[in-house]
Amino acid sequence: MPQPRMMLVVTGDDFGYCPRRNQGIVDCFQAGGISNVSLLVNGSAAKQAADLAKRHNIPIGLHANLSEGIPVCQSLQQSSTLINQHGFFHGKMGFRQALKRGEVSMKQVELELRAQVGLFVELNGHLPEHMDGHQHVHVLPEVREVFAKVVSDLRIPYTRVPVEPGLYSCPWMPAHLHKFYKQVEKDALDAIPVFRRHGIRWPDVYLGLTTMGQNMSIPSLHRALSYALAADPSSSTSSSVQGSHQPVVTAELMVHPGYPSHPKEGGCGEGPDDFSQSADRQHELSVLKDPSVLALYCQERVQLCAFRDL
Repeated sequence: MPQPRMMLVVTGDDFGYCPRRNQGIVDCFQAGGISNVSLLVNGSAAKQAADLAKRHNIPIGLHANLSEGIPVCQSLQQSSTLINQHGFFHGKMGFRQALKRGEVSMKQVELELRAQVGLFVELNGHLPEHMDGHQHVHVLPEVREVFAKVVSDLRIPYTRVPVEPGLYSCPWMPAHLHKFYKQVEKDALDAIPVFRRHGIRWPDVYLGLTTMGQNMSIPSLHRALSYALAADPSSSTSSSVQGSHQPVVTAELMVHPGYPSHPKEGGCGEGPDDFSQSADRQHELSVLKDPSVLALYCQERVQLCAFRDL
């Protein structure tokens, strides 16, 4: 390929969620459809996932989880502000509501985040190459300050800032998702000065909200890439790759490939959720492995890479 116009990290989220997710992610990596993974250390198949990453030399980071399943930190598993009466995290919306009511201890958030990094190191033998948040919890008010402190203290170089160009011109997106993503974007924009103050980096462009599940297709990926290529890399705090002519845009595409979870197999302690058991995961896997997608990358001079290559 001639000089690339974009260096693209394609991250398979939720590695470790269940054996079938793990297998789908590995198959996708081997087919050239993803270039990086984000590990749920409290996932039921986290140990298997870490072993697979070592075996196949898959670049791996931490998918910090405060919303699904059971805490990693043992002192928080019996009684803490992070869990409900059943001993599980409050859920995607439940965690946000508890946070809004002022019911979440940031000291406990920090303990849990540090425990998850510790377990990641135990499983993988090294620190995460990047750290983001499951269901975008890392950009939420208050949490983002604690998250940034932990990431900075441990010298984890990269995170994710979920602000996607083209998000507001998606007629196919359901209203409830659009509303949630708009709030995610607002939280992410508010997180930028916090991450910047702590010296944390992220790619110029984030993609993945408009291409999730059944919304992933070759045209929707082409559309997302077009928006990303039109971005101005000089406006970001990431280390854009400087070529001899124009700067190369750096980007991350968040994806969720896998084979559907069996009903009672997987999850983070509560069993697999609906999205995990749906055909959406396999649909993403099929699209990402399609030779037409790899041809699209070539055509647009997009080079897949890991965070360490940015």
